Amino acid sequence: MDIRSLNDAIPFVTADGSTIRSLLDRTNAPVANQSLAEAHIPAGTSTQRHFHRVAEELYFLLEGEGVMEVDGVTRTVGPGDAILIPPGAWHQLTATPSADIRMLCCCSPPYSHDDTFFTA
Repeated sequence: MDIRSLNDAIPFVTADGSTIRSLLDRTNAPVANQSLAEAHIPAGTSTQRHFHRVAEELYFLLEGEGVMEVDGVTRTVGPGDAILIPPGAWHQLTATPSADIRMLCCCSPPYSHDDTFFTA
């Protein structure tokens, strides 16, 4: 059984500029097909618009509100919202000026800097 505590996860900055704490991925568990991380986007900031050629992502917002853009379609999102980001979809999440966003991010296959692209 593999159990990881959020308190033990060391934050790092992903290629898109968000700060994440990896809970379960290839670096800390015998993970084969997915990864799970907590992500933080400070109030009034955005991730850099990007896409993943291979990974499908799921976001689940725990705190804060913002605007999610996926392939040119935007929606206001907040706590309790789950977002699907298909492979190849351009996306960006912007936190409102009033509060940080804290969310869970699942990637399949597991997150990799090498699968993050800023130009087509």
